[in-house]
Amino acid sequence: MTRTGRAAVLAGALAAGLVLTGCGGDTAGDDGGPKLTLGGAYLPAPPTADLAAGYFVVTNEGAADELTSVTSDLAKTVTLHRTVDGRMQEQESLAVPARGRLELARGGNHLMFEELTRKPVQGDTVTLELRFAKAGTMTLRVPVREATYNPAAPAPSSPPSAAADHH
Repeated sequence: MTRTGRAAVLAGALAAGLVLTGCGGDTAGDDGGPKLTLGGAYLPAPPTADLAAGYFVVTNEGAADELTSVTSDLAKTVTLHRTVDGRMQEQESLAVPARGRLELARGGNHLMFEELTRKPVQGDTVTLELRFAKAGTMTLRVPVREATYNPAAPAPSSPPSAAADHH
């Protein structure tokens, strides 16, 4: 085989190797499961000592999952809700779409804290244990904001609103 012929074969082999390499997953070690991050969490200071609501965003860079339950020492019961046509509906779980987001926000999906063990006030931090069908349990520390807090409104300066730990 000539020198040019060997170079052509080598170039073809390298190109085939690059194509095969490109067929792998998006990231090294990708197991195909959900890849969740939490952010934007807040709990408006409730006007009464009976109920509170909580909000945050789950961003998923992997496969679909479901938020199946939430617990907190703030309340005896934490339930998942969605709002449809202005009415709250309790849910068994909330879907976390593949490569998408689950948003819990005023007027939409949210948490309800029932039978509060204490009335949280602005400046407090509430700890939540979030359970996902596939990703397992994640801990989220949620700041208590003023009752009228609206993250869509511009704020003069906003420190990071939540910290999350994955178990």
